[in-house]
Amino acid sequence: MKEITVEELKDKIDNNEDFQLIDVREEFEYETSNINGEHIPLADVVLEQDKISRDKPVVIHCRSGKRSAQAIMLLEQEGFDNLYNLQGGILAWRDAFDPDMQVY
Repeated sequence: MKEITVEELKDKIDNNEDFQLIDVREEFEYETSNINGEHIPLADVVLEQDKISRDKPVVIHCRSGKRSAQAIMLLEQEGFDNLYNLQGGILAWRDAFDPDMQVY
């Protein structure tokens, strides 16, 4: 499974690179804090796979990296090969860039 660090993700954002960011956490988690990813909960990721790009890099994240890894495994079974797991999830993002971010 391909992975990306929060520093690499921030570089992509800062450089306005063409990629898609998907947040697979639950609605209440997304409402508590997010980094502007498209919200597709893990339970819906296969059903809503048509919302996920197949022709540019897609970074998938959750709270810590476990659910996003599950999402990637499910999507790779559907033929996706452009997916990256955010190492450490939103917790790593908070620790690196936004210590005031609310997480649960």
